[in-house]
Amino acid sequence: MAEVHLIGEMVGATEFPDGGLSCRWSLVTGPAWNCLEGDTSGHTQTDVPMDGNAKWGHPIDVHYSTKGIQGWPKFSLELWHQDAYGRSSLSGYGSCHVPSTPGTHDIECVCWRPVGSASDQAAAYFIGGGVQLRNADLVTSPADRYRLRSTAVGKVQIQVGVILRDFEKYGVVFS
Repeated sequence: MAEVHLIGEMVGATEFPDGGLSCRWSLVTGPAWNCLEGDTSGHTQTDVPMDGNAKWGHPIDVHYSTKGIQGWPKFSLELWHQDAYGRSSLSGYGSCHVPSTPGTHDIECVCWRPVGSASDQAAAYFIGGGVQLRNADLVTSPADRYRLRSTAVGKVQIQVGVILRDFEKYGVVFS
């Protein structure tokens, strides 16, 4: 079987309105993919930056085998904000594909959050918290996402090295 090895880090986040950010991430793949080693999900520490740019340096090291290129890995992100009272609330979602070419890649994943009704927004302002998706699978599945009302909230930087092995045996050539 062909193999993909991902080595890198969740570098940090910029342009988010709130400080105290952490990122819950996972790698989503299709049914033909098998994780041989490593963690396919994780949660960074919470960073309270002085300059508004969260820095995590959270490691990523995953080794996959696959029978095909359908369902190529993609990152699913949930960004969480922790306030001065220790309460956590959702700050945004993001999704981006892992590059399919070998080498080191700097990925900038644009994040968004759902916009609720006027009463949801008023409750979020006075009480805290915010609107969350009932089904987090919508983050990586474009099928029903077009119906969502959302707003951009910031960007997450990911650095990942992609190592490919034995794809040419199956007629797949990456340039």
